Amino acid sequence: MKVGLYFGTFNPIHNGHLVVADYMATQTDLDEVWLVVSPQNPLKKEEDLLEDNLRLNLVKMGIQQKDKIQVSDIEFELPIPSFTYQSLLHIQTKYQDYEFVLIIGEDNLASFTKWRNHQEIADNFEIYVYPRKMEDSTLTGSQTETYYTHKNVKLFDVPMIPISSTDIRSNIKNTEYISRFLPQSVCEEVQKNQLYY
Repeated sequence: MKVGLYFGTFNPIHNGHLVVADYMATQTDLDEVWLVVSPQNPLKKEEDLLEDNLRLNLVKMGIQQKDKIQVSDIEFELPIPSFTYQSLLHIQTKYQDYEFVLIIGEDNLASFTKWRNHQEIADNFEIYVYPRKMEDSTLTGSQTETYYTHKNVKLFDVPMIPISSTDIRSNIKNTEYISRFLPQSVCEEVQKNQLYY
């Protein structure tokens, strides 16, 4: 089985995440996509990060009735902060009969040299990349450019939805409209339990 691993804090999961996951699961050679909920991203601040199991539960709600999309909490059992290379090795060891692919946004590809063990990741795993808005300055640098042409990197024309979890959290705090950005079940859970307020 060929599985795409889509790592993220999913804080909260939103329709943009699901469009990427749906596309990768149905329009590529992947058999499944796993949304790997991260306890902490070493390149992000922890402020406004909802408790791990609450975010995991929201992801489970968001992927209901999506047979080719699963959720994984495997990073919860790894040291914090979690680094992608260690997570990939751990997952590959645990599921030795599976082939794993890393799914990232183009902004992450552009800053890929900041990742720990970035060369080992690119050399040992396929990387499926979806478009994502970024600053022009992030595209500079000869090392960055090499990853665009790396044999294991594949770019896909995934539809872009201009949504960010940061903006959603801000809208929630300001009691602004959020229902069009979130799966209905996730939106209801956020409002019911006053998450991110």
